[in-house]
Amino acid sequence: MGLTVALRHRFGRRGRRLRAAARRRFGWERLRPGQQEAMEHLLAGRDVLLVMPTGAGKSAVYQLPAQLLDGPTVVVSPLIALQRDQVAGLLKADAGGAVAVNSTTSVDSGLEQVTAGAAEFVFLSPEQLAKADVVERLASARPSLIAIDEAHCVAAWGHDFRPDYQRLGRVVERLGHPPVVAMTATAAPNVREEIVRALGLSDPVEIVRGFDRPNIALEVRRFVREEDKSRALVEHAAGQDGLGLVYAATRKDTERYAAALAERGRRAEAYHGGMRAAERTRVQELFAAGDLDVVVATSAFGMGIDRPDVRYVLHAAPPESPDAYYQEIGRAGRDGAPASAVLFYRPEDLGLRRFFTGGRADAGTLLRVAALVRERGGAVPAREVAGLLELSASQLTRLVNLLERAEALAVTDAGDLRYADPGLPAERAAERAAALDEARHHLDRSRIDMMRGYAETRGCRRRFLLAYFGEPYAAGACGSCDTCRDGEAPEPPPPADEGPFPVGAKVTHRTWGQGTVMGRESDRITVLFDSVGYKTLALSALDHVLTPGDGPG
Repeated sequence: MGLTVALRHRFGRRGRRLRAAARRRFGWERLRPGQQEAMEHLLAGRDVLLVMPTGAGKSAVYQLPAQLLDGPTVVVSPLIALQRDQVAGLLKADAGGAVAVNSTTSVDSGLEQVTAGAAEFVFLSPEQLAKADVVERLASARPSLIAIDEAHCVAAWGHDFRPDYQRLGRVVERLGHPPVVAMTATAAPNVREEIVRALGLSDPVEIVRGFDRPNIALEVRRFVREEDKSRALVEHAAGQDGLGLVYAATRKDTERYAAALAERGRRAEAYHGGMRAAERTRVQELFAAGDLDVVVATSAFGMGIDRPDVRYVLHAAPPESPDAYYQEIGRAGRDGAPASAVLFYRPEDLGLRRFFTGGRADAGTLLRVAALVRERGGAVPAREVAGLLELSASQLTRLVNLLERAEALAVTDAGDLRYADPGLPAERAAERAAALDEARHHLDRSRIDMMRGYAETRGCRRRFLLAYFGEPYAAGACGSCDTCRDGEAPEPPPPADEGPFPVGAKVTHRTWGQGTVMGRESDRITVLFDSVGYKTLALSALDHVLTPGDGPG
């Protein structure tokens, strides 16, 4: 039997086993595009980076192979509410038992179920996996699969970076590095690269399924006065049928809009991080049960929300990036039925987003952390460093992450700090870390600029969003965004006219260094640069500034 035929036979056999298990365990008659491919690679022992739109069924990709592998499945999930929902669903499916290990449960009891073989799935937050004893007990159970949800949080260049995710690469190795599936709904190419690096994925299979959600109509309504914008949003939301979400920038705005909608007879509730946990749970449960017409929320609401019938998502102000916007509007129309996403926009609103990105890591404090650890000459407990320098745990974590990325510090399995390169002066280490922090802020500001570009483009909004993620849009006018419906969007250039800078091409700029072409219009290209983030460049001005390839500029 030839090698190609043998491989087809082997993957065909895995596919049949997967489909049989899908029907038997979960009642699924078919698997969606991309799901079976990812599952087969996991069963073959490969790591997988899975990028799929919100609501496309990423959870199934680890749930089903887990039924065919010996040993528990470790699922990294950032929200306790999401863990609870996933456990409930798996218990209902009789899929081998599931348990969540978090601050609201008995950690010992949950881990005992895993080590005793009574639970196929164990859900943990990255914070739990930062504890050496938890990882040690999981390792003794010999996990057969690791699933990491919201994997973009591991990337320092991601829009939702969370420091505790940075430790997960070390955790994967301590658990014996079984097959890993890293899952996210939104990840630009540079974020995907960092997910692979940070998690230590071994020659992973990247499966990226279309970002396009054609059933969601896109629209931007522009205003000059804040009061006109607020009135228009309330009138629009009050006149909509079905379930809706309204995203606002501040806690005060969520309460103001919710009250205004309640006055118009809508069953509306506010939701934000400043509410008591019991109150947030109450709103989530009302939403899940269909007992609300609209939730008005900050970005704190949404991750793990699984209502397929949200008919509209409105934004009272632009979020900090197209990444966040895409993720939030992706909560609409998961059932495939028509839905809408409307941004109520004033250019001044972006000033608030710029303010939120203004914080910098203090260069002096970076130097003090580096110098203290270097002078000790061995492993130093992180708690001791925080106490001596009067830093909170979160402040120290941020500084340590920067110094780690600058290859100056390393974190031991026990969570202690040691100096990675004794020959590197602390001053130079701090300079490197500060430069990385500055690059991050350049990227954050460029994302805000791209959000402005989306709001103000006269071209197809769908094409703009897809180009941001590096996904070419082959069709002409999408027909379901406001600019295309109004006939304002210009026709894109035909693929044959892309010249030396096609979408996906590596390029080098004389000043900004290496980058990747993300999108192309008739007169401009959008490039994601490693050093400064997203830049839109006029084709007429590229001579002697931008060259194809990733060589020196």
